[in-house]
Amino acid sequence: MTCYQFARKELEVNLLVTGATGFVGRALITKMLLNHDYHVSASVRRVVDDIPSAVKQIKIDGISSETDWSSALQDVDCIIHAAARVHVMSDRTADPLKEFRQINTEGTLNLAEQAAESGVKRFIYLSSIKVNGEESLPGTQFTPEDIFVPTDFYALSKYEAEQGLLSISKKTTMEVVIIRPPLVYGPGVKANFLTMMRWLHKGLPLPFGAIKNKRSFIALENLIDFIVTCIEHSAASNQVFLVADGEDMSMSELLTRLSLALGKQPRLLPINQEFIQLLFKLFGKKDLANRICSSLLIDMTKAKTLLNWNPPVSVDKGLKKTAKYFLEMNM
Repeated sequence: MTCYQFARKELEVNLLVTGATGFVGRALITKMLLNHDYHVSASVRRVVDDIPSAVKQIKIDGISSETDWSSALQDVDCIIHAAARVHVMSDRTADPLKEFRQINTEGTLNLAEQAAESGVKRFIYLSSIKVNGEESLPGTQFTPEDIFVPTDFYALSKYEAEQGLLSISKKTTMEVVIIRPPLVYGPGVKANFLTMMRWLHKGLPLPFGAIKNKRSFIALENLIDFIVTCIEHSAASNQVFLVADGEDMSMSELLTRLSLALGKQPRLLPINQEFIQLLFKLFGKKDLANRICSSLLIDMTKAKTLLNWNPPVSVDKGLKKTAKYFLEMNM
């Protein structure tokens, strides 16, 4: 019986969400999952007060190949694994690849193996578009079928976890769904996206007005909607999906639309793109320059056709919700 059949034939599906206090995990349990016929458990490193009381919090001390998940897996039908050691721009650990593998690869596969033994029906893994690469070549889009072994430590650990999960799905009855989103934005977003909002909110002139690349993004609400679709849809079984908003933007267009969402007039200077890349390189920010200037396009035809899925939230609506939350937090 698939997760989809279970959802339709029973009154309740028991879900376990990992990374429940993170950007995506928190939104999963508070905005979407509790609105469906799901019983939700969340693995947490420490019990917190701002998770809805309807969610059962299960304390798990770290994720590794040694983690015992038995207390969290009782009667679980489906796992959404959003916990991860995330990509960092300046990693100062002695062995970054080992650290990424310990959590993202070994920790994930340990959980999946225990889940399969416990009778979990479906394992949804939140991976990353970085598994496909850092940028798409001119005239091309990333697809789920691309064959590419990443060299970035974070992406490699995610890729290795994907391969291990697919192997587990072949030798057990547990179904696996792999989702590779691009940059996710929404209320509570952190990192570079939050930095951009701060710049725009202050009205600072930014030298990105002449960048004409194209990049795919996904609003948090769209990603959550797709994850919920994958919980319920039988055709998602043992598949890899790329998902996005369906409207690609250049960096200058993104900043313009985000600035307007913040109630500010954009102040983007038309500085030559090659000069920007050179300047960032001189300051040791080559990777950041690539993210700002390069293209990264996603083909999500598979998600649309196989699951009949379309993003419910437009880019402008997603940006407005993101900006509204930012402004409320900074009043």
